[in-house]
Amino acid sequence: MKDGFIKAAAGVPLCTVADVAANTNEIKRLIAKADEMKINLLALPELCVTGYTCGDLFFSEALLTAAKTALIEIAEYTVGKYPVIIVGVPLLYSSKLYNCAAVIANGKIIGIVPKTYMPNYAEFYEQRQFSSGMLVGKEAFLTVGGMSVPFGTDLIFAHNEMPEYTFGIEICEDLWAATPPSEKLCRGGAAVIINPSASNEVIGKAEYRASLISSTSARLFCGYIYASSGSGESTQDLVYSGHCLICENGTTLAENAPFEEKELTVTELDLKKLAGERHKNTSFEPLSGLKIISFEQNIITTEITRNIAKNPFVPTDTEDIKSRAEAILRIQSYGLKKRLAHTHSKTAVIGISGGLDSTLALLVAVRAMKILNRPLSDILAVTMPCFGTTSRTRSNSEKLCNLLGVTFKEVNITNAVNQHFSDIGQDPDNLDVTFENSQARERTQVLMDIANKTGGMVIGTGDLSELALGWATYNGDHMSMYAVNSSVPKTLVRYIIRHEAESADNALKKVLLDILDTPVSPELLPADEKGEIAQKTEDLVGPYELHDFFLYHILRNGESPKKIYRLALIAFSGIYDRETIKHWLTVFIRRFFSQQFKRSCLPDGPKVGSVTLSPRGDWRMPSDASAALWLKEAEELK
Repeated sequence: MKDGFIKAAAGVPLCTVADVAANTNEIKRLIAKADEMKINLLALPELCVTGYTCGDLFFSEALLTAAKTALIEIAEYTVGKYPVIIVGVPLLYSSKLYNCAAVIANGKIIGIVPKTYMPNYAEFYEQRQFSSGMLVGKEAFLTVGGMSVPFGTDLIFAHNEMPEYTFGIEICEDLWAATPPSEKLCRGGAAVIINPSASNEVIGKAEYRASLISSTSARLFCGYIYASSGSGESTQDLVYSGHCLICENGTTLAENAPFEEKELTVTELDLKKLAGERHKNTSFEPLSGLKIISFEQNIITTEITRNIAKNPFVPTDTEDIKSRAEAILRIQSYGLKKRLAHTHSKTAVIGISGGLDSTLALLVAVRAMKILNRPLSDILAVTMPCFGTTSRTRSNSEKLCNLLGVTFKEVNITNAVNQHFSDIGQDPDNLDVTFENSQARERTQVLMDIANKTGGMVIGTGDLSELALGWATYNGDHMSMYAVNSSVPKTLVRYIIRHEAESADNALKKVLLDILDTPVSPELLPADEKGEIAQKTEDLVGPYELHDFFLYHILRNGESPKKIYRLALIAFSGIYDRETIKHWLTVFIRRFFSQQFKRSCLPDGPKVGSVTLSPRGDWRMPSDASAALWLKEAEELK
């Protein structure tokens, strides 16, 4: 529960239709199992105390009396047990029968929610036996075991100490309705929706069901626990599969596929993350007037078993990577196409270094020119060797440009930079920041002047990761007329180039793969004695895979350093030790805050993902904001 995580489970007890005693024992067995696992929320299927397919047996007083007695027995069994349990049971209220979900916490039935929508079509005949929860008035109570229990569709259950730990309930068909109760419940404060269900299996239904649950969790920024009846419920014409899903904001975290027959489907829900999503989204409007029921549950450190991606910007599935890469390239190239057409630019001028970012920018420019039906010779790729340029990067630059069919030009800036050193009194043997930045600014001047000379515009190459770290020379590579990579993080740049390499001919593929294998470097310091790159960015500023991880969780989810550190330890287990992660997290925070002034005056660039740093769009931050609060928390990590 610490850091906002709760452990959630959807359970499928073996059901014996109409055998309440057998079903009660099964339910108790699953509760015991969930207690051992320290599960916070255990959702069980619709009418699991009796079985969903009892038909007209629901008119039997014997069955209903046994169900109510069983509910009391189950509640008593939970005394001292950790989970909060949601169990499906038929209950009478004012002489009408309701299909209910009872919420049980530490021996007490704290609330009962009736089903709102009664399906009465095709194979369903619920209106024959059950009444709709819409008929229940506000402030209704149902007596169970001598206790008066809140009863109605407007109940929200809230942890007494953890404000983001809240849940509401809708039952089976409620999810499929045009106006599902979950909408009202989430707007009223529920972070999690629990759905006890009995959904029979027919061809295509499982896929539709999964899509519906996932999209509901995305639309409502919620966790969704769906527990459906298993094969023991099958009778006459209907077959049940035990399909269970746990989703979070559009992502399926855990699933018991149809007929998989897994008793418990378990994962963790990140409630702080969901709260952050709602906080940011101005279309998510709160709703008042629902009844809040408080419950207690000891706050413990929840073991995280869900996947924590070490590259959160990159899809894990190969086909997803391909489609993501294509989508990003289309956004970038069509954005650049518009800018080139609007400004009537005769050329697109790019500084080509033989590195990742300039390669991606060049590939984007090639696509843009093809969309415009213009010759690729209108792209002017300029390499500007100086003190740190190696033969490897220089060679790859020229090969790449020749293979792509763009205009390649070399402007050696060594003499110009040495003249500048003489003008300002810089000792050329002093390899300080002035030594480095003089080269970066000279390169930008060359590009800008060539663009002026050819009636063109300079295409920026810097990526999102560099912007976050401020790893750019102010008014050097920091500046351009359109920055095509500005919302693409470094880890994703690699995958996009690899995607392009896989579809290229052998010669181009060989060059692209060698660029991918080249260490990331601005090449502003002299090469080593072997003529190889001496200045490696990741040795100086830290591994980009760590920084992209930090960037994602800080910007996308608003996470604290403490939580990011915890997630990073899981994601990078066996790759980086605790001290390394803590060190680079501290570096990231310090640089992210101190370098905002560079981001406050960025050139335009296409937004391609949910995390960007444009001062005109997604990120508005004071240039002089203090990092003290974040650094203090990071420095106290253990």
